[in-house]
Amino acid sequence: MNWRAMLTIILESAKLIIYPPRQSSYKPEENIIIGNVAFYGATSGEAYIRGKAGERFCVRNSGVNAVVESVGDHGCEYMTGGRVVVLGDTGRNFAAGMSGGIAYVYDVKGRFADNCNQEMIDLDPLDEEDVTILQQMISMHHNYTQSTVAKFILDDFENQLKNFIKVFPKDYKKAHSKKAV
Repeated sequence: MNWRAMLTIILESAKLIIYPPRQSSYKPEENIIIGNVAFYGATSGEAYIRGKAGERFCVRNSGVNAVVESVGDHGCEYMTGGRVVVLGDTGRNFAAGMSGGIAYVYDVKGRFADNCNQEMIDLDPLDEEDVTILQQMISMHHNYTQSTVAKFILDDFENQLKNFIKVFPKDYKKAHSKKAV
């Protein structure tokens, strides 16, 4: 068995929580704490990252649910499943080739649409189910990491919802609407 197969077995259905030491003097949300290609091809599990991720975060993700405080270029590229919550900025080409799963991006600056590859996805408002999912995922992120970004959003949740954008792949949306019928 090669190391990649072993790593997949170990991480399957795992919960990964990453945060800097509590005594750190820097702001985690302004610093990269997890490198490039984190959760490439992830099939299940949960991840809570207090800080920024490098490039290609959750590429080919097919099942992990992750919360991170910002991502570099090409985030959620070719994603087919899972849910990703980004509590900050994204780099360019977000969601390129994304055919499944859902991402939620906290876009206070109003620049996300310019960084997003909209060829296969729609940028939608939140529905009731999204609000519930977001509140749960952000609450868990705060609980596990003590994120000040998550705390700020949760303390003003109803007002901050207007800053979230749902990234919903077009074909995945069609499949979901057929299930509802």
